[in-house]
Amino acid sequence: MTLVVSRADVEKLLTPEVCIAAVEDAFRQLGEGKVPPPGILGMHGGDGSFHVKAGFLTADRPYFAAKINSNFPQNAQRHALPTITGAVILFDAANGQPLAIMDSMAITALRTAAATAIAAKYLAAEQCEVALICGCGAQAWAQLHALLCVRRMGRIYAYDQDRKRAGAFAADASRELQIEVMPMTDLAAALAASAIVVTCTTARRYFITREMVRPGTFIAAVGADHEEKQEIDPRLLAAATVVTDLTDQACAIGDLHHAIVAGTMTRDAVHAELGEIVAGRKRARATAEEIIVFDSTGTGLQDVAAAIATYSRALELRVGTRFTLAA
Repeated sequence: MTLVVSRADVEKLLTPEVCIAAVEDAFRQLGEGKVPPPGILGMHGGDGSFHVKAGFLTADRPYFAAKINSNFPQNAQRHALPTITGAVILFDAANGQPLAIMDSMAITALRTAAATAIAAKYLAAEQCEVALICGCGAQAWAQLHALLCVRRMGRIYAYDQDRKRAGAFAADASRELQIEVMPMTDLAAALAASAIVVTCTTARRYFITREMVRPGTFIAAVGADHEEKQEIDPRLLAAATVVTDLTDQACAIGDLHHAIVAGTMTRDAVHAELGEIVAGRKRARATAEEIIVFDSTGTGLQDVAAAIATYSRALELRVGTRFTLAA
């Protein structure tokens, strides 16, 4: 039987803590060479595009998962539909049987935030009083929840080009999380005060420059997940210690891609992949003054890890709808 898991069920089953643990183990397996690198495929057609991210992972048994997302930017205006929709299909990699089909939006938000939290756990300064979230859309909530699992900050700054959105996010987050969250209109001032910075925007031109960032800052650059998106100044990447989720992928679609095109960096200048850090094969933070940028493009490895965790909890709690594809 194949299990269908809705978005609401994924959000109930996959807590930030569960997702972080699953994704950290997945990066460790990758860093130890126990699983092959995940794959990615993108195809454009008509008014939109489709992206496939896939990977293998071993837990209680071998698994394979593929996430298929569509991206149609005109959907809201033309059809009153979401821009991005998709599904994750989880298979038993020992016999090829489809185990589950689940909503991809909750999976994507949670596993992306989990990677940020894991990177911050290993690469951010131990004492981080202030963090800055740039981009106050849906991803910001997941990022903040996950970050608070690994670092306890006294204050959070929220920045967005849409000031009303930043204000609403700050008010809601303050009330829900019982922490001081302040909307900021001065990006440079917010950066100067922050030890951790998360960028989760749709920007197509960098907005964080080398001059804005203070020594010791950890930056999780989350928004650049295809070649036209960019958040970080190539000069900042060149001056920082760069860690990627998957270096080949970051070279193609991440902020690293733009630094390579600009000539400020080469692939060989990347310090490590996150899996190598987690597995202990590469060093984490070396000094208190070191600026570290985590170029997070999102991998199929994170998707399969999150899907396995969701599936396991769904079986345990008897959540989801069962059906047979061969019926």
